[in-house]
Amino acid sequence: MHVINKNKAIFLDRDGLINDNSIAYYIHKVSDFKLNPGVIECLKAFYNKAYLLIVITNQGGIAKGRYTKGDVEILNEHLKKLLHEDGIQLQDIYYCPHHSDVSKCLCRKPDSLLFEKAIAKYNIDPTLSFMIGDSERDIIASENLGIKGIKVPSNGNLLESLRKTQIGSLLD
Repeated sequence: MHVINKNKAIFLDRDGLINDNSIAYYIHKVSDFKLNPGVIECLKAFYNKAYLLIVITNQGGIAKGRYTKGDVEILNEHLKKLLHEDGIQLQDIYYCPHHSDVSKCLCRKPDSLLFEKAIAKYNIDPTLSFMIGDSERDIIASENLGIKGIKVPSNGNLLESLRKTQIGSLLD
């Protein structure tokens, strides 16, 4: 019998978790993009422990006409480049361009379509994986699929916040 090994992943929200959005809620310009403290250290630790790193983010500003998909993709490439400079590879970035005030969809958190796509594409075992987010909708979306959710404060030091959680031991 042939057993297929499944991957483990750390799913991450973007705005408020990876980057600071305390000055402006809708971050869509590279010039406004600033990593939160502790992000590099955490992601490096997870990456070195063979977790796939996948960002899943709501980008409702697209539906509201505040910025474009192109703006989001430029910012996502900037994030990948910043992390790559520190030896960290993001496996993928999924984003929902919709907003519940404007349109209906299944991909906007707390719905789970983007998680389902990543799980299928990268052969991820949800029971070995975690979602780290700064809002309840991040946690709801992941836990509906059996992914352990970890809620941390927005725009804080990610390393300090995660050391106090069930995955703190992964950071050593």
